[in-house]
Amino acid sequence: MCLEIRKTCKCGKNNAQFHMRDNVLSQEVVAELYCPECSDSADLNSETMLTDNGWIIEYDMELARFMTVSKLMLDPDTIRPGYLFDNGYACWLEMYPGEKIDILEERTEIIELQKTDPRRYLQEISNWNIARIDRLKAEGWRKALAA
Repeated sequence: MCLEIRKTCKCGKNNAQFHMRDNVLSQEVVAELYCPECSDSADLNSETMLTDNGWIIEYDMELARFMTVSKLMLDPDTIRPGYLFDNGYACWLEMYPGEKIDILEERTEIIELQKTDPRRYLQEISNWNIARIDRLKAEGWRKALAA
């Protein structure tokens, strides 16, 4: 089971859901969130922060190191913001914040094909998904680049 948390950004206009792999880390590890609208106000610190397409996640690295070392016996020097995100210990629940809503809008037409032409539906949904991942990679979303 994995813990899922929701965090509101510093300006209060946006929020994101986080996936916390294997419940290794607590929600307090995600110390602050900055959306593209408020990320300019953040003093970027690569020791505690990770940027992803205009979003900034600030981690409580002392807590993250304590928890990963005590639960997973990891070398504390390997625990960096990128490690936490890229290994799923504290990352977006989706490929990017708001993806679920975007997906619903994007595939509405394709889903209608399921009723009338199931074979074409399978082809179209597959093509749509491949094109979507390619687009997200081109846009620079960190999770998509790893896919």
